[in-house]
Amino acid sequence: MNGTLEMLGIQWQKLIVQTIDFSVALVVLWIFVYKPIFKILDARKVKIAEGLANADKIKSEVAKTEADRQKILAEAGDLANKIIADARAAVARVTELETQKAVAAAEQIVSKAREAAAQERAATLSELKREVGRLVVQTTTTVTGKVLTADDQKRLAEETQKQLA
Repeated sequence: MNGTLEMLGIQWQKLIVQTIDFSVALVVLWIFVYKPIFKILDARKVKIAEGLANADKIKSEVAKTEADRQKILAEAGDLANKIIADARAAVARVTELETQKAVAAAEQIVSKAREAAAQERAATLSELKREVGRLVVQTTTTVTGKVLTADDQKRLAEETQKQLA
């Protein structure tokens, strides 16, 4: 075997020294370089996994928050619609109430006007009867040419009012 190695130009003493040097370099590199690098890579892998887990957690929280937001918006919309419907109903009630008040006020005004007209008519008729009675007494005095007593004037006025009634 020595012959074959020498034929290839390999010296076994140098090969053993180089193997030992390589092994020592490999052990030194393994302890001081590869182990810390693998430790850093493992720590980074853990951080990446935690980051992905946090990202998934944040996604689920965002989805939940969005669902809650939609629910709150829907409730707010329903509440707004209810408030608007209540306001419309209140306006309708107030409008109906005010309409009824206005109609009642108008009816009251009309009845007062009728009463006033009836009183005015009664007063005018009473005034007219008195005037007619006075004219009858005056005409009778003028036609008969005699002066009537107070009792005669009263009697003629009463008779005239009876006839007019």
